[in-house]
Amino acid sequence: MSLRLDWATYESAKYAVKHWHYSKRMPKSKIVRIGIWEDEKFIGVVIFGVGASAVAHLQYKVNPYQICELVRVALSSHKAPVTNIISKSISFLKKKCPNLQLITSFADPFEGHVGIIYQAGNWIYAGKTAEVIEFYYKGGWKHVTGIYKSLKREKIKTLKTRRKPAKYKYLMPLDKQMRKQIEPLRQPYPKRMPLGDSQRPVEDGGAIPTHTLQTQVAVNG
Repeated sequence: MSLRLDWATYESAKYAVKHWHYSKRMPKSKIVRIGIWEDEKFIGVVIFGVGASAVAHLQYKVNPYQICELVRVALSSHKAPVTNIISKSISFLKKKCPNLQLITSFADPFEGHVGIIYQAGNWIYAGKTAEVIEFYYKGGWKHVTGIYKSLKREKIKTLKTRRKPAKYKYLMPLDKQMRKQIEPLRQPYPKRMPLGDSQRPVEDGGAIPTHTLQTQVAVNG
């Protein structure tokens, strides 16, 4: 079994995300797309980008070009462990971007994730983010920053809302200096909650829309 990594086209990355990632959505921020081939068969992408916060670098005292977020791991059926694929993707990215010092990522308990792949890769768990308030608008749940330009404050107040649980934050330092800086942030890894101890969002009435089921189709690279 062999793994090969190379830059992926936007079209192939979009295909992988649409078919093999629970979000079904490509990130809207600036991204880099690393394609993964196993035994010369395209099995998906690992995508890094600016992430949810464009000012995250300030917290870690680096410039915007020294930090990025692992925003998507979209893979079809494969033999290699996901942790190994992520590790090789980070090495590939670091080689192309030698000034990079820190990678962040988040695990979403709303989707049943606690970050097992990050724990297996020895990422530093740095606690939880804040809870998020979402608004139901035009058939989907959206963060207020996604709709405030379209609606007046008074209109936003009339929309149905829900509270999403805080996400788990993970950090991967890429040099000794950064590891020394963020090591004090390390906390014990969170554990997967028992079945029935759901952290699904609490919303103001109505049912939570479910993701559309899609058939996985293999793509030959």
